[in-house]
Amino acid sequence: MPSPSWPSLYNPGIEILHIDHRDPIQPDGSYLTDANDVFRFTLYWNLVLHTPVFLACGLYAFFNLSFPPTRRTAHEHSAESAIPMSPLSPDDRVRLLKPTKPAKQNERRSRLAFALLVLFSFTALGVAGAVIGSAVMGYVLAALFKAGKFHMSTWVPFLLVLIQLFVGLLSVPSRKIFDII
Repeated sequence: MPSPSWPSLYNPGIEILHIDHRDPIQPDGSYLTDANDVFRFTLYWNLVLHTPVFLACGLYAFFNLSFPPTRRTAHEHSAESAIPMSPLSPDDRVRLLKPTKPAKQNERRSRLAFALLVLFSFTALGVAGAVIGSAVMGYVLAALFKAGKFHMSTWVPFLLVLIQLFVGLLSVPSRKIFDII
């Protein structure tokens, strides 16, 4: 059986609906038999679905580092809007709110260069995670299907990558997700 081209997704209803007394391989379906094909399909789906999540997080970090939010704290805000009968004079309040020493500037690397390094790191780690995850999941899945003498649909790597993506998103605290949105 020749290996199908990626993505080779088809109507999954041919294998789910009305399966009584039918062959395990349907004429309209696409199946993976070689472990390298399973890895290839899993890698492609991982690169398409998993890596953009890392890229989005990297872009969020890039923009936060390039254009940082203002550093007004609740204390500063409340001190500015304090009632006029405050025990501190306006000069004392200004002196307390100013930092005691200025922030050190990095002489070797600009803020933009550091933000680009962070973006590159997120992207590289996303691609590396996709390759490693695809290798582990693809070859383990291929071995399981071969041991069970099953025919793997081209939908299986897609669904496996979706499961990996959702499990990875579950590991992010929900508060952080809502802060991004």
